[in-house]
Amino acid sequence: AREVHMHRACLECCRFIVASPVLRSQPLRFLVARMSSDSGEASPAVQSAQAAQGQKSEKQLRKEAEKLAKKQAKMDKFAKKQEMTKQFEKTENEKTSAKAKKNLTKADGPAYEYTHPVGQKKDVSSAMPDSYSPVYVEEAWYPWWEKQGFFKPEYGRRNAHEPNPKGKFMIVIPPPNVTGSLHLGHALTEAVEDCLVRWHRMRGETTLWNPGCDHAGIATQVVVEKRLAKSGKSRHDLGREAFVKEAWAWKNEKGDRIYHQLKRLGGSYDWDRACFTMEPKLSRAVEEAFIRLHNDGLIYRSNRLVNWSCKLKSAISDIEVEKKELTGRTQLSVPNYDEKIEFGVLVSFAYPVENSDEVVVVATTRVETMLGDTAVAVHPDDTRYKHLHGKHVIHPFRNERLPVVLDTFVDMSFGTGAVKITPAHDPADYDVGLRHKLPFLNIMTDDGIINDIGQERFKGMKRFHARTAVLEALKEKGLYRETRDNPMVVPTCSRSKDVVEPLMKPQWYVNCDEMAAKAIEVVKSGQLKIIPKMYEKTWFNWLENIKPWCISRQLWWGHRIPAYFVSFTDGCAPAGEEIDNKYWVSGHSVEEAKQKAADRFGLPLEKVVLRQDEDVLDTWFSSALFPFSIFGWPTETDDLKTFYPGTLLETGHDILFFWVARMVFFGQQLMGELPFTEVYLHAMVRDAHGRKMSKTLGNVIDPVDVVEGVTLERLHQQLYEGNLDQREIERAKQGQKEDYPDGIPECGTDALRFALCAYTAQGRDINLDVKRVVGYRHFCNKVWNATKFALTALGHDFKPNPTAKPSGNESLVDQWILSRLAYAVDTVNVGFKEYDFPSVTTAVYNLWLYELCDIYLEHLKPIIRSGNEDEILTARNSLYTCLETGLRLLSPFMPFLTEELYQRLPKRCADGPASVCVAPFPEDASGHNPDLEQDFKTVQEVVRTTRSVRQDYLPPKARPDVYYVCSSPDVVAQLTRFEDVITTLTLSGRTHILSNESAPDGCTMATVGDKCEVHVMIKGLVDIDKELAKLLAKQEKLTSQLQKLRKETQMSEYKSKVPESVQKSTEQKCHQIESEIVNIQRAVDGFKRMQ
Repeated sequence: AREVHMHRACLECCRFIVASPVLRSQPLRFLVARMSSDSGEASPAVQSAQAAQGQKSEKQLRKEAEKLAKKQAKMDKFAKKQEMTKQFEKTENEKTSAKAKKNLTKADGPAYEYTHPVGQKKDVSSAMPDSYSPVYVEEAWYPWWEKQGFFKPEYGRRNAHEPNPKGKFMIVIPPPNVTGSLHLGHALTEAVEDCLVRWHRMRGETTLWNPGCDHAGIATQVVVEKRLAKSGKSRHDLGREAFVKEAWAWKNEKGDRIYHQLKRLGGSYDWDRACFTMEPKLSRAVEEAFIRLHNDGLIYRSNRLVNWSCKLKSAISDIEVEKKELTGRTQLSVPNYDEKIEFGVLVSFAYPVENSDEVVVVATTRVETMLGDTAVAVHPDDTRYKHLHGKHVIHPFRNERLPVVLDTFVDMSFGTGAVKITPAHDPADYDVGLRHKLPFLNIMTDDGIINDIGQERFKGMKRFHARTAVLEALKEKGLYRETRDNPMVVPTCSRSKDVVEPLMKPQWYVNCDEMAAKAIEVVKSGQLKIIPKMYEKTWFNWLENIKPWCISRQLWWGHRIPAYFVSFTDGCAPAGEEIDNKYWVSGHSVEEAKQKAADRFGLPLEKVVLRQDEDVLDTWFSSALFPFSIFGWPTETDDLKTFYPGTLLETGHDILFFWVARMVFFGQQLMGELPFTEVYLHAMVRDAHGRKMSKTLGNVIDPVDVVEGVTLERLHQQLYEGNLDQREIERAKQGQKEDYPDGIPECGTDALRFALCAYTAQGRDINLDVKRVVGYRHFCNKVWNATKFALTALGHDFKPNPTAKPSGNESLVDQWILSRLAYAVDTVNVGFKEYDFPSVTTAVYNLWLYELCDIYLEHLKPIIRSGNEDEILTARNSLYTCLETGLRLLSPFMPFLTEELYQRLPKRCADGPASVCVAPFPEDASGHNPDLEQDFKTVQEVVRTTRSVRQDYLPPKARPDVYYVCSSPDVVAQLTRFEDVITTLTLSGRTHILSNESAPDGCTMATVGDKCEVHVMIKGLVDIDKELAKLLAKQEKLTSQLQKLRKETQMSEYKSKVPESVQKSTEQKCHQIESEIVNIQRAVDGFKRMQ
């Protein structure tokens, strides 16, 4: 309405302007007057125009009114057209969205409708939907599990601390960052840990999986500062105390997001014991640990080189440093710089030798650091520089003498063999500086501005602006030599994206030497087991080369260091320096620290002045205490006595040193024993092509998108929610289009969990293909349909036997399926004990899909219809045992699906387990019968071959006669024993088992090993000429392929130039094609005989 009013006002104004010579000369003044008039009366300017307009004739006015009416009609028509276009676009968008949603969720069934309060048991009395639907199945179970306390170690016993003859299993979550959101690394961790936890719980052990969240010092501070920036404030505007309150407010508002996501993945945590590393209980443990280690001399103050983020103005840990590999000259964006900065080049320049015309040429990738050079190093055996031993070079800007030092770290073959030494800005140079007692010159401030060391010419410049300025100054002095491309690694801060600067800073350090030696010994002695074993080498390598651990961070969010610098009133004692450990005391309170200082210096309390360190502790410090701080240490709580030490630590191998080793350090140092006895390290998740997950590649997958499904358009939209630039977004979009052209279909939590565990082979990275997750969703559907059919076969009034013990009346097929069930039980339990997850998932998958669904259920169909009550009852009890045991085997991986189906099964006794997640895990494998399985294996091969022939030649409803020609009496006996089963499973009209006889004409033939031929009668059931033509075409195609491959192998340089592995692969392919051609020829001959 407003737009229409504006259009009319514009037309009215234009009419008046055209009519008045006065207004034509001052249109802007008129428009302002016209639009600023809010009353119904015309403004003075309009009245003036109207007066002028009155001078026209009536005919002119009528003509003008008609013209204006036509214009208005035209405008109205245009507005209507625009509105129709918008409506059309909206409708088309809705259609597209609906179509995408339909395609995305086409396999979905109905959603579950609550008929009870959340937390009450789900109603499973209604009929099962026709097909599996994750939305339906996964609803309502988790709140019920929580309310029933199934995940608590107290469940089923008086308390968690009473002795349990079956043992204890305790594991802590690798605490995710409070700022974090779920990614596939979390999903993999949860899938692996939860299946282990559920297995131990179902075995009757006192089981605790303790959740928690890390305060994520840098990440949280960055998030909260960005939030403040939106309102035009900085943390310094608020002050420290107010900023910390703001951080807590953010945590309380947003911090439990990841907990909800972990629940979405079905994690069976004891949420009542959830911990946050900044809560009072854990903060007290952090304070206590620092004070004890400081009192023991293991924590000390030192001025050393650290990873420094100029953007954050803080030291950062090694794991927060991302290494960006460059192949050569590259322009990179750096925070606080408008222009991109050049990296990937090596600059050579010369140092003049003192009292000589000679120069020494050195090279560097960071030419600005030459401002802080304090020496030039050469190898003592390098003959080129023998004459310079003991000499000096002159710094061109500081005009100071720099010694030529001799050090074996110099690589004589690299560059000129001479190396500039900047001890305060390079890790390697730092060590050289210590060895040769060189000066350490820091050339920049905390925010990366060149300081007084840079002299007047460079002082006040940003570090990368100084890079350009220093280069130009070297050119002016004739000392510049060249700049060339140089492959290099640029360290960047994962939080701020800033280029990391090595800087000398007074910090707090932990001396890890003794703790590392103990950590090495416990692995060598077998007290601590690292799985896979190959990571022991990494463990030893890190710990044998351990360096002091920098634990202070220049932040406000985190555990403030409980250390105080001591000074005195009235100059009653000498003043100390920041790095002098004598002047630092620690304590739980200012009073305690003050008393320590007074005792140390022998002064009255009133003479002592304390200043608490402004820094906070590295987040990894509190994480290293997690296995016992969560139980209230240093207080001797019941939980601490019961659950420390834990059993297992499961995590990714990338934090073996940063977290696992440090937990071992502190566990042994502060608790006197290991925090766990086993460490299982899962692989890293990569995409289907084996590439590292990267936002710029568009292959980072939110597991919730796999669970719930997502359109390609939504995947594209997510890219704009990050920090990618436009070029990176376009590249990521292309990657998403290639990998997910139709988006990601809804797979459900169970399918994702099962897929991740199935992928988890020890020592190998996971190349996750979403298509495989979709495949396991189909497996869920197979389990659903199998159970639905089985429940129908059991009947509404079926009551299973009180135990799973066989009755003795089981048929051979009943005995076989129970044997396969026992084999699966044994394989699963052994696999869990050995952390062989592919073995476990394969055993369960094969049991359900290939043995229960493909064979046993098909075998049961004619039995259920037979009317033989005794045989039916025996078969039903065998079927029930398979279903109930199979669901318990599958439950650790697929908790939602198995709970839904388990609750629908009749129970052996009224007081049985309330849930499948607390039902006893199957352990009895006594029913395994390898001899019977071996006999039945031949039957399976015969059935598989017969089905394959049927699929190739016959319509689904055909019931052909099948002839099995056997060359061995043993095979005849095996097949005869299972003749009825073979007939049923192959959908044959009749089965004929022949020995030393020929099958009649009109059959097509396939072989099963070398002792049995399968002849399927197809004459009269297929079009012979059509099938013969298809075979001949296929034979021609294969012959052409074979000739091409043989031609390649006969080339003169084939043997010498083609890799041996490729040669073997080609030869195998040739043999395979030759075999296929022979089989086709036999089939062709058979069809020709039928013509």
